[in-house]
Amino acid sequence: QVRLAEAGGGLVQAGGSLRLSCAASGRTFSTYHMAWFRQAPGKEREFVVAINLDGFGRYYADSVKGRATISRDNAKNTVYLQMNSLKPEDTAVYYCAARRSYGNWYTGAEYDYWGQGTQVTVSS
Repeated sequence: QVRLAEAGGGLVQAGGSLRLSCAASGRTFSTYHMAWFRQAPGKEREFVVAINLDGFGRYYADSVKGRATISRDNAKNTVYLQMNSLKPEDTAVYYCAARRSYGNWYTGAEYDYWGQGTQVTVSS
């Protein structure tokens, strides 16, 4: 089992940046593909970005492409999400997720483990 803990959320002005991190427990982090999802109030959870287990494959939602960068450090059991040029519509709870299998990166149901989430609020 993998436990995920997000950190780095907060309040930021539009145009600003945040770096989220997700620390995973256990010794098998390098065998998991990782992703970030987000959920805004009153909206469904949506895919943000994913990175495969070796870090060479990265998949971005159109809404964040060019503004977000996902990376992972398998030695530290951590995945990061750098978000730049933040917009008020980026306001959401951001969740880290892990999966063992390849498949549809964009579907939350295919992920095996989830963190508790970290709030990101972007003020206009």
